[in-house]
Amino acid sequence: MSDIRVTVNGRTRSCDGLGPHTRLLDWLRGEGLTGAKEGCAEGECGACAVLVARPDGEGRSRWTAVNACLPPAVAFDGQEVVTAEGLGSAPGAGAPAALHPVQQEMAFRGGSQCGYCTPGFVCAMAAEYYRPERGTSGAADEAQTGTAVTGEEHAAGHECGPNGFDLHALSGNLCRCTGYRPIRDAAYALGAPADADPLLRRQERPAQPAPPTQVEADGARFVRPGSLDELFEHLEREPGAQLISGSTDAGVEVNIRHTRPPLSLAVDRLEELRTLEVGQERIEIGASLSLSEVERGLAGRVPLLDQLFPQFASRLIRNAATFGGNLGTGSPIGDSAPALLALGASVVLASAGGEREVPLDEYYTGYRRSVRRPGEIIRAVRIPLPLARHSGFHKIAKRRFDDISSVAVGIAVQVDAGTVSSARIGLGGVAATPIRAHGAERLLDGAPWTRDTVVAAAAALAGEGTPIDDHRASARYRSAMLEQALLKFWAQHAPAPDLEVSR
Repeated sequence: MSDIRVTVNGRTRSCDGLGPHTRLLDWLRGEGLTGAKEGCAEGECGACAVLVARPDGEGRSRWTAVNACLPPAVAFDGQEVVTAEGLGSAPGAGAPAALHPVQQEMAFRGGSQCGYCTPGFVCAMAAEYYRPERGTSGAADEAQTGTAVTGEEHAAGHECGPNGFDLHALSGNLCRCTGYRPIRDAAYALGAPADADPLLRRQERPAQPAPPTQVEADGARFVRPGSLDELFEHLEREPGAQLISGSTDAGVEVNIRHTRPPLSLAVDRLEELRTLEVGQERIEIGASLSLSEVERGLAGRVPLLDQLFPQFASRLIRNAATFGGNLGTGSPIGDSAPALLALGASVVLASAGGEREVPLDEYYTGYRRSVRRPGEIIRAVRIPLPLARHSGFHKIAKRRFDDISSVAVGIAVQVDAGTVSSARIGLGGVAATPIRAHGAERLLDGAPWTRDTVVAAAAALAGEGTPIDDHRASARYRSAMLEQALLKFWAQHAPAPDLEVSR
């Protein structure tokens, strides 16, 4: 059994005796660090947010805010965590001797009332406070500075203050009594960290590697394999083991449905699953890279994914969630599948016997079922190049951000000399699996890129899939939203009037 130790607020603490399903939140509170709270137990409210030192390129680390209510504590073996109690001038010494600048601004601007959500807000704000790109890449919000945010930045969901603070860093944090204006004021009032700030200086050193870990208690085991080969050995013996990376789905199952997998295999730090390669013919994304890491690594190379990312849950979730996990669960309402289907993506399946590549539109075989064989994992996602010129992601949900989709539509259309040379449309929420809209695609392929063509294809799109009535939407509404998504796409990508070909 491993000697489990986690560095919290500068002090190394033992996790000996913890079970594989004891959450990071419960362990921290048991250690007397009660700032982090449980609100929803699903990663939707942010009351449990803490900071974790994550890798950030060669020789550097990045303070990353994550939900403590979802991952098991033993998954943080050998890693560094900072809670709201650890911020300030004296981390590691109990209560800080002086307030951290984020805490100071929250107090001064009236950003806290009952205080339940405040520690989570403070941790999420601190991650954005230390974000290396904040001082250089943030676009000022027009209401704050008079400078308009660009159309692309609006499409990407940015709302930045004059200090470069991206307000969507707080999209996973809910406050029920203070209201958000004073919290926004506190965020926009933050300056740059002082050069001597110890948490800023910490980012100049690499994050601690996650060591191989084995824990067994209460009839369950947690194993962090040291290599991909070791992972395959475990899967050969127990092919039904639960793979976990960010725990954004598995953690909800543990919390809400009280599932207790007998074996959990952590794959989040396996280097073979954390690759990001951009070549001449394709982009390959490792299955265990967090969506935030993918977003930074791609740096705008895939516009369709740039539209997906801000609509995929919240920043707290994207800091942990992965493409491998989102596709591997097989959910028909997972947000990434429709976008990746539109991009013509494939998944690389790996096992002890080798690898095979499967087009994503051939991957799913039924509700939460796929062609993945026992002992296989999703190693990577591949996106072929070049990309279609026109693309879009449309998500219909009850909230604009941080919500589960009723319908999701990914669209990629290539137009050459006024004619559609290729069209791919991925759909979520209208069938037992994510699907391609083959009927609408056939009407677009080879047809002139005109409104008449799009109207006909949109009508066909409304009949795709087998939508159902449930508590999120009716079948009729879902069908209507499919049609509207393509009409909206046309409005955004129609040729200029003087360039439109005659009908």
